[in-house]
Amino acid sequence: MKVIISETKEELGQSAGAYAAMIIRDTITRQGYANVILATGTSQFETLNQLIEEKDIEWSKVTMFHLDEYIGLPVTHPASFRKYLSERFLSKVPSLNASYLIDGEGDLEKELAYLAQNIGEHPIDVALVGIGENGHLAFNDPPADFDTESPYLVVNLDEPCRRQQMGEGWFESLEEVPLQAISMSVRQIMKSTHIICSVPDERKAVAVKNSLESEVSNAFPASILQLHPHCAFFLDRESASLLTAIETANNDVEMRK
Repeated sequence: MKVIISETKEELGQSAGAYAAMIIRDTITRQGYANVILATGTSQFETLNQLIEEKDIEWSKVTMFHLDEYIGLPVTHPASFRKYLSERFLSKVPSLNASYLIDGEGDLEKELAYLAQNIGEHPIDVALVGIGENGHLAFNDPPADFDTESPYLVVNLDEPCRRQQMGEGWFESLEEVPLQAISMSVRQIMKSTHIICSVPDERKAVAVKNSLESEVSNAFPASILQLHPHCAFFLDRESASLLTAIETANNDVEMRK
């Protein structure tokens, strides 16, 4: 595992976005196309901004999936991840080959089947992810399902997850936060050839420590990333502040100042 610690979240985003762009370019050069997963939320602002600014990416050869979406939330709602990606990414990269946005408003079984078919036809080359304050990966809250082979599933959102969404300003009250979402499964995320995990801010420090220094456990869902052969964590000083065993034989640590 590679761990890159930057001084600020802005520098974190620059490093993570540039790294993602490099992988996308190299993949297109090698096989003629690239399939990517994008994460959403406040932790991804800087990384996505940098990725969009990167030059010489043939976006017409890129197909995009994303991690999760609330069930029953209109696409017009400020917290909608479809809205997030449409405004923050797709409108700025109009030549994308294809994008598969999760629709949590209609027939859920049909949507799960639709997503499963399409991601099954597009093996993922690079996944951009984050982790939650409760250690979740996508919306796989603890104890996460590490076993299901389904690419997407309906999940229940625990209270810490819902409080995070409210605390980030997406909802005005806890009661407004949906109780369920469609989430990409842990196993599907782990099938990605490369994983880039961007995690800024002190409020994520406990989750980062549990993800990198605990035993792999579904009580700390993102800890499973320790098992991925090509995973890079991009942290800032605040999110990395509780790490104590980072310089081990299993971690390639690159300090950025």
